[in-house]
Amino acid sequence: MATNVPAVSAAIRILECLAQGWPEMVAPSTLVNELKLNRSTCYNILGVLEQAGWVTGRANGPGWTLGPRLLVLTGVTDNIKNEIAQKEIEALSAELGFVVFVVDKERGGRYRVVAVAEQTSGVRVTVSVGDSFPFSAPAIMQSFLAWTAKEEVERQVQEYKLIPFTEKSVTEIDQLHEAFARVRRRGYSESIQQFNMAQGGVAAPIFDSAGRVRQVVCSLAFSSELDSSNVCSVGEAIRRCAETITRRSGGTPPLDYEASREMI
Repeated sequence: MATNVPAVSAAIRILECLAQGWPEMVAPSTLVNELKLNRSTCYNILGVLEQAGWVTGRANGPGWTLGPRLLVLTGVTDNIKNEIAQKEIEALSAELGFVVFVVDKERGGRYRVVAVAEQTSGVRVTVSVGDSFPFSAPAIMQSFLAWTAKEEVERQVQEYKLIPFTEKSVTEIDQLHEAFARVRRRGYSESIQQFNMAQGGVAAPIFDSAGRVRQVVCSLAFSSELDSSNVCSVGEAIRRCAETITRRSGGTPPLDYEASREMI
């Protein structure tokens, strides 16, 4: 007969509780009260599970949910991934006051909008699910390709071409690689009047479990609302949103992701 190990039993109960609430965060008080655990014991177990990647917390608020390594083991459906992304971009759109959306990459190099969150009041740049953007849409392209091998980037550029949307568009391959380096350092891309003289945009990558860019989160606004004065703060917000979606959907950033951001 197996011997009951209290800490292991408590860890199982914690994981079961988080699984029932997933993809929502479960408050620490819920774990302590409903599972009738000692607060210190509960937090110690959560700490060990977090180190293993089996649970994860949220930086900007209390609560726990299943972690990326456990989600990789169990698998996450595309519908659930999209549900996670939708909730995160809705919160960010409410914070920024701009449209925030998620794009997939399609065959032919174009990007298709799969989720949108936007504010209903005031005059705003709008985007709809099903809309598509061309391969060289600056902010989206840079976030998709920044962690792609140089040879593959140049192959795609040769196949799909770089379109000069405005006089500020980057169309030289060397300048493009410099832009990719900036994206890797900061964790987000920017496009101020590069796609449209009346618009500014920022984007950040969502990674899959293998550390590859799976989708991109993007926000657009009029250039009078999003410009060089606030692009950094908006970009950081987009990056945090993308990182949360990555973590909550079982994704893992590439090995050099955190190190490159620490060098800023």
